[in-house]
Amino acid sequence: MSSPHGSGPACGARDWSGSSRTMVMFWGIPGAAMLAAMWLEPTTRAVIWTLMLVSMGAACILNAQRCGRTHCRFTGPFLIAMAGLVVGYAIGLLPMGPYGWHILGGVALVGFAGLWWGSERAWGRFSRSQNIDVSRDG
Repeated sequence: MSSPHGSGPACGARDWSGSSRTMVMFWGIPGAAMLAAMWLEPTTRAVIWTLMLVSMGAACILNAQRCGRTHCRFTGPFLIAMAGLVVGYAIGLLPMGPYGWHILGGVALVGFAGLWWGSERAWGRFSRSQNIDVSRDG
C-alpha cells in the first residue's frame, strides 16, 4: 500500500532524479554544458542554453509523468520558460544589460533549486499515487 504521497517502492524505482546515473545524464551533463558555454560567443551560448534548458525541462515533465515526482511538476515548466527567456535575451527582446547571462543563469539555478526543495517540503517527494497493474486470475 502506498503512502499518501505515493512514495512507495514503485515510485522510487521509476524516478530518474533518484538515480545517480540518470541524474547526471538528464540534468548534470546539460548543466555542465551550460556552464561551459559561458565562455562561448553569445549566439552559440544561446543555442546551447536553449537546447539544454528544454531538454532538462522535458526530462522533468516526463519524470513527473513516470513517477509523480513532485518537484518535476514545477521544475519542468520552469526550465522550459527559462529557455524562452534565454531566446528573448539573445534576440534583444529582454534588455538585461551586460550581466544578462549571469542573471539568467542565476535565476535558472536558484529557481530550479528553490522549486525542488520547496515543492517537496510542501507536498512530499511524490505527489500522486501510482497506478499499479494488478492482474487477476480466472
